[in-house]
Amino acid sequence: MMKWAVLLCALVALSECNTKISLIKGKTARETLMEKGIWEETRLKFPYNPMAKFYQTGDEAMTNDADLSYYGVISIGTPPQSFNVIFDTGSSNLWVPSVYCSSQACQNHAEFNPSQSSTFTWANKPVSIQYGTGSMTGQLAYDTVSVGGISVTQQIFGASQTEAPFMANMVADGILGLAFPNLAASGATPVFDNMMSQGLVSQNLFSVYLSGNSAEGSVVSFGNIESNYYTGQIAWIPLSSETYWQINMDSVTINGNTVACSGGCQAIIDTGTSLIVGPTTDINNMNSWVGATTDQYGDASVNCNNIPNMPDVTFTLNGNAFTISASAYTSQNSNGCMTGFGNGGTQQLWILGDVFIRQYYAIFDRQNNYVGLAQAA
Repeated sequence: MMKWAVLLCALVALSECNTKISLIKGKTARETLMEKGIWEETRLKFPYNPMAKFYQTGDEAMTNDADLSYYGVISIGTPPQSFNVIFDTGSSNLWVPSVYCSSQACQNHAEFNPSQSSTFTWANKPVSIQYGTGSMTGQLAYDTVSVGGISVTQQIFGASQTEAPFMANMVADGILGLAFPNLAASGATPVFDNMMSQGLVSQNLFSVYLSGNSAEGSVVSFGNIESNYYTGQIAWIPLSSETYWQINMDSVTINGNTVACSGGCQAIIDTGTSLIVGPTTDINNMNSWVGATTDQYGDASVNCNNIPNMPDVTFTLNGNAFTISASAYTSQNSNGCMTGFGNGGTQQLWILGDVFIRQYYAIFDRQNNYVGLAQAA
């Protein structure tokens, strides 16, 4: 069957099989809360816990990330109802707010209305997804989900009934998870798995390009590697675990000195985390090496004028060196300049989030269970 689907792709317009979703780089929750003057009190109420979604508690977890900024539009139902979602390679469920949700976070986001879709059916199964500081609960349901030009029929998704308060501060309405099915809460089949099984992509892979400062230009491509988004060779790195997009990291070095991940560690390529996150002692050491001062919240600030003189940081993954310059691992907001190295607590796991992916075009290959990385164009 798959062969025929691919042949069909060759016969019809190829764009229907290799679909690109434009991502918008929007305002982050941190920026919104700073503008309102309530960032300090909000961060006290909702401590940053980037590792929350990687704790295996049975339900798939996620975190409150004040710096997430990339989202794209999908639609659910017939006729289509549109939602802004974060395309998250660190989780596996699709969920959006529903009209049955009374939480504040649902009131200021698009809500799915089942009664307005002729293709909707309930799955009669609850879903609960834990956050760093709360959770999303709801009911699972089936409907047609359109991602760019691809329509996935009978896609299972969560229709939220309660959402953690922090979500009210985020631009995105929901999450579209792109990790492996064994991570999905309530056993829900991920969207990309259905794209593959329904023969909707010509290759069983997707790729992500995150533009730097511009609001536009970022894309997720399903079924396709886009050669115009990278330069040089693609380094193919085998997965060390088929749950998250997890790989072996050999070391983190600055000026030839190993400053973190001594003796090797595990790293996850995660579009749904904004920073590069690692164990507290390693991150503190890295921030110290680049001349940053860390506050009680774990934010590491630097003098903006020093950035041109700050050192590169090299992440060696499965024998391949990936170097990030100071201009790439720092950012500026109304409070000054910060590094993109986040404190992950005691867990010996690294997350290479958007700070890393902006520099390296990422290919997520489900056929061969590899991550491909190449210098972003």
